[in-house]
Amino acid sequence: MTRVLRIAVLVVTFAAALAAATPAGSANECEGLQVCVPIVGPWVSVPAAGGASRPEVAWQLICPRSFIVGGLDAELTQRAIDVSFLGMLGSPVNPGITTSRSVTFVAKHVGSSSGSLSFKPYIGCMPARGGGSRVPTSVSVFPPGQPATRRSNTVRVRPGAATVTLGCRSGERLVGASHAFGFFMRTPPSASLASSVSGTQAVRGGKVVVNVRGDAEVGGVRAVIQLQALCSRSR
Repeated sequence: MTRVLRIAVLVVTFAAALAAATPAGSANECEGLQVCVPIVGPWVSVPAAGGASRPEVAWQLICPRSFIVGGLDAELTQRAIDVSFLGMLGSPVNPGITTSRSVTFVAKHVGSSSGSLSFKPYIGCMPARGGGSRVPTSVSVFPPGQPATRRSNTVRVRPGAATVTLGCRSGERLVGASHAFGFFMRTPPSASLASSVSGTQAVRGGKVVVNVRGDAEVGGVRAVIQLQALCSRSR
């Protein structure tokens, strides 16, 4: 049986003392945080593919209101799964600058073997402290900002066919789209279970549309699909 491996991607935290500590999750997402609300994601299926072009999957976790992401962790079913997260530019690297209330994990398989390929994301949420900002040194250049926002919609997958959609908000336009399947289980999903769900993605009328199909095997577990829409207000 494939051994679950663990990677730690811990964001530098503020040095200021906070209130009494809360228990951490089952990974290291709350390590070093005196106040922490752990949020645990599902086992997210990672596509197996060879060659130079490897498909990525993305999964977003969100903190409760008035909290920001202060720590991250993940568990892998294989060492050859490369996991990173999308952070914002700014100095110093800190919660409120590098991270916000939500964070998106990005993963791809970089090995040659198949089998069970999935990862479980974790985030540790801390009380919001705000962040810093930069100012441009010239009118012809701009500081890094957040020209696009990732919006997500997570829906239960059941046996049979269904259609799931996600659009941007008023005043925004869709500039990117993706979807991924997750399984809320104590152990990683088997290759058979992971392949029991499938989706065909398209963009219609400015919305992400995924036609989802689940086999009978998915009826006994809590399987979900998460759609992500990259939405921009920039001209």
